[in-house]
Amino acid sequence: MATLAQPVGPFALGTFSAPDGDPFPGLLARERVLDLGSALDWAPSGVRDVLERWEETLPVLHALAADDGLAWQPLDGLRVHAPVEPRQVFQSGANYRQHVIDLEVAHRSPDDPRTVAQARAEAAAMMDRRAAEDMPYVFIGLPSAITGPYDDVVLPAWARQPDWELELAAVIGRPAYRVSVEEALSYVAGYTIANDLTDRAGVFRRDMKAIGTDWLRSKNAPGFTPLGPWLVPAGSIADPGDLRVTLTLNGETMQDESTKDMLFDVARLVSYASASARLLPGDLLLTGSPAGNGMHWGRLLRDGDVMAGTITGLGVQRTRCVKETP
Repeated sequence: MATLAQPVGPFALGTFSAPDGDPFPGLLARERVLDLGSALDWAPSGVRDVLERWEETLPVLHALAADDGLAWQPLDGLRVHAPVEPRQVFQSGANYRQHVIDLEVAHRSPDDPRTVAQARAEAAAMMDRRAAEDMPYVFIGLPSAITGPYDDVVLPAWARQPDWELELAAVIGRPAYRVSVEEALSYVAGYTIANDLTDRAGVFRRDMKAIGTDWLRSKNAPGFTPLGPWLVPAGSIADPGDLRVTLTLNGETMQDESTKDMLFDVARLVSYASASARLLPGDLLLTGSPAGNGMHWGRLLRDGDVMAGTITGLGVQRTRCVKETP
């Protein structure tokens, strides 16, 4: 059964299924869902198909959302899956100023001679340099890590420090290659919520420090990226640079920050990623995690924990952690 957390705007997109049915692309409006595989004459098999024809289909979706005479079904009772299956996942790291400063302090080695104040000052100076040099940090994630917004998250037995990272995710609506910052947002179809789980113990390669980070092991276990619940069209979001990102753990607020704290905004990230790679419809661009992760609180994820994440206008995802069974 879906959690009735409605998005902003006249409609959103999602992927749904009846209890014993196959997933289908759906239009969500006023707690009702319309099967787009039947409602659109070209029968898309998934939300990514809709995004492949986004510009021509968007006006049709608006008209469908306003038509009460169609074969709507209640959201309550449907299973909600991740809203889109991307071909590529681009992830921005170290993009929230306060988050980076907190992690710099949390990851200090026991023999680090710096005081907490010195470590924070050095991290702040580093963020200032990055902003001045205009160089975002973007790496690649795996689509196989994505799971639904209400699915259980399996904590692998090898993950010693599993942590949460609630993030705003931009969903690409048309091919983007070498686009300017000024035009970048026109390539974004909409936004959704991603929780980019990370095993902090696996982030850095301690066997060979020159290698740096190991994002494959630390971030890409199956189900380590709960996504959704909805894809909200960009036109319904007044300013992606002014949204509230909030995560609670067992009802206690851990993350509560505005996207205003991002070092590089969505337009800059899309432009930067497209300078090297060709972004495709349905691709995700995760914009980084704000402050308030488990490393900051000294409290990592464990069996039975329940995370609830929300971003202004995008709904709520709720996932339960379960330990891996042999």
